[in-house]
Amino acid sequence: MVAIKNHLSSKPIIIVAIVTALSLLGDSMLYIALPIYWENTGLESIWQVGVLLSINRFIRLPFNPIAGWIYKHISLKAGLIIAVLLGGFTTIGYGVVEGFTAWVILRALWGIAWSFFRIGGLSVVAVYADANKRGSSMGLYNGLYRTGSLVGMLIGGLLVPIIGLSTVSISFGLLSLLGLPLMLKSKINQDDETPEKKDRMAKETPFIGKAGYKASIIVSGFLIAMLYQGIVTSTLSSLIEHFYGESISIWNVVISVTLLSGIIQAVRWSWEPFLGRTVGHWSDGSRGRLPIFIVSLISAGFVFGMVSIRLPLGLWIAVTLLVMAGATILSTILDTIALDTAKTVNVVSFLTVYSISQDVGAALGPALSYILIQFEAGFTFLYWGGSIILLILAIIWSTLARRLNTSIKKEIYEFY
Repeated sequence: MVAIKNHLSSKPIIIVAIVTALSLLGDSMLYIALPIYWENTGLESIWQVGVLLSINRFIRLPFNPIAGWIYKHISLKAGLIIAVLLGGFTTIGYGVVEGFTAWVILRALWGIAWSFFRIGGLSVVAVYADANKRGSSMGLYNGLYRTGSLVGMLIGGLLVPIIGLSTVSISFGLLSLLGLPLMLKSKINQDDETPEKKDRMAKETPFIGKAGYKASIIVSGFLIAMLYQGIVTSTLSSLIEHFYGESISIWNVVISVTLLSGIIQAVRWSWEPFLGRTVGHWSDGSRGRLPIFIVSLISAGFVFGMVSIRLPLGLWIAVTLLVMAGATILSTILDTIALDTAKTVNVVSFLTVYSISQDVGAALGPALSYILIQFEAGFTFLYWGGSIILLILAIIWSTLARRLNTSIKKEIYEFY
């Protein structure tokens, strides 16, 4: 019976993760193909590529609260169906329309689609994951949907030179729309938790519902997204070029900076389903999430700055992969901590604010990066500054962990 219950509760999470992965195919493919084949899309200048690859993220900043408001009036299933339709038709649009203005509209619509995917997906995990398996469910969800980025970049990068950007875009768009029947047949419904149930959960763990604890989650989400989604993702190629030149020889094979950067990031996405779920499972254990999160912050803090040191290439790649592992571990555990807190308040409202903080951080990261790297020691300031931020977060969460333990002991004492 327990096994059946666990299977039924995880099935909606798996469906949403797969549907999201399908919709990510086209978006991820563009990051590989558009900087090279931009002239085939009717664009007039390379700067337009940068705008198109970032406009979807900036659109999410004002639209996330709108998506959260919409989710309060429609079911999670309806919101995710909207996301699938928007994602599928915008991806098909990449292969049909030409010109900068038309592409700006398509990328903006994709940004709106992702707002529905992100808030809806986190809400589904919050609603359907068992309380004692929330970490592993979060790791499973993150890992599965990010395989869409891996497949989109690898298959897109392979097929675009052969059959063209237009054909690949339309094909990926049609694959994205396969998520529609999956969503229609799913058993996902609106969050049917009663206020009484939420109040009871808040009383059982009152500390995690306090304003200071929630603010720490929001700030941590902002900073971790800024460091990993913003700074690392946007500067990895520039950092490799700065240290090792435009072409790199590995085992007597010469590869480009962009290829090496793509391989490193693809390795991260390939381990996401396994590492994310494993770490999530550990955080579900009796010791709780905070000890693992604090140790991970300390470890990530020491490793993050080392990326800005010119090391032998093999050692530098190993350090960079450790940084990528840190991104997987920290994002999985923090997302789960956010879900724990969301269950004590209105799920969609809190996750909307949490998503906004992450998007702001991810959008600010590249801007901050390219301001600092203009200076002589820019990469050093950028990455060792990131290390200091992670270590400060470790101190903050250590303080919160002590207060949480004190709160729990006090409740036990008062109970007896």
